[in-house]
Amino acid sequence: MRRKVTVVGAGNVGANTAQKIAAKELADVVLVDVVEGVPQGKGLDMLESAPVEGYDVSIIGTNGYAETAGSDIVVITAGFPRKPGMSRDDLLLANYEVVKSATEQAAKHSPDAILVLVTNPLDAMCWTALKVSGFPRERVIGMAGVLDTARFRTFIAQELNVSFENVTAMVLGGHGDTMVPLVRFTNVSGIPLTELTDAATIERMVQRTRDGGAEIVKYLKTGSAYYAPAASTVEMVESILKDKKKVLPCAVRLEGEYGIQGLFVGVPVKLGKQGAEKIYEVKLDAAEQAALKKSAAAVQELVSVLEQKAQ
Repeated sequence: MRRKVTVVGAGNVGANTAQKIAAKELADVVLVDVVEGVPQGKGLDMLESAPVEGYDVSIIGTNGYAETAGSDIVVITAGFPRKPGMSRDDLLLANYEVVKSATEQAAKHSPDAILVLVTNPLDAMCWTALKVSGFPRERVIGMAGVLDTARFRTFIAQELNVSFENVTAMVLGGHGDTMVPLVRFTNVSGIPLTELTDAATIERMVQRTRDGGAEIVKYLKTGSAYYAPAASTVEMVESILKDKKKVLPCAVRLEGEYGIQGLFVGVPVKLGKQGAEKIYEVKLDAAEQAALKKSAAAVQELVSVLEQKAQ
């Protein structure tokens, strides 16, 4: 049986995610959006690219969920974009309703699917999807750490004038201003980052990583990042569908790991056909642990608002 991935949201992130999944021939794709004609038009456009690009999958666009039935993965990108001067937190209540509705439909039509959340504020939207779907935590995963780590690796490679491929890094924590780039675990072909540049330069790169999304919003003015978020999402989708067992930083619900209970926080996770198959607990020093707890506290603030709304 052919695999199927539904992408909810036909905006820039969703459309790019759908196109990359098709181009890699990972699965048939169903693109869903509430705006009439948009998913149909974009889906048809992608399908007409197939003879040129050489991929052979089905791509359809729809405003409903009947066509999504039996999806292996449902990627939720739908939501209101961040605008200049707007924090991810400002998006909370508006996108809660969007993700709640999408999750209800996804769970109804694809009860065995794995949910991959992309909508911001990411960690709170993962909490929403888990609560609404009733799925086990292994099947609700947030895309944030892959993107944040890609940004950190990019800035390091640029600063040191080395290949992106040689840079190994990891960013944990919530997807926002309190994310935790782990400098101690960052290296270039095994050489610790601290041996390649000074502390001030490292701190500048860490801060730029935290501001990565806002920097792009500032440039675009009327939108937010989508190429790198889509690429990061597809890396997760590919690891799940191909059972590659990649260890990637993803937002998952912690149940005591890292001393955190009941919150979605970015940590290293093994992604395979069952979803988040293993959470790795990295031994953090006191400063790293404190930073992760601070990040978790920021997530808790958002979840507390949603818990009140959900009552």
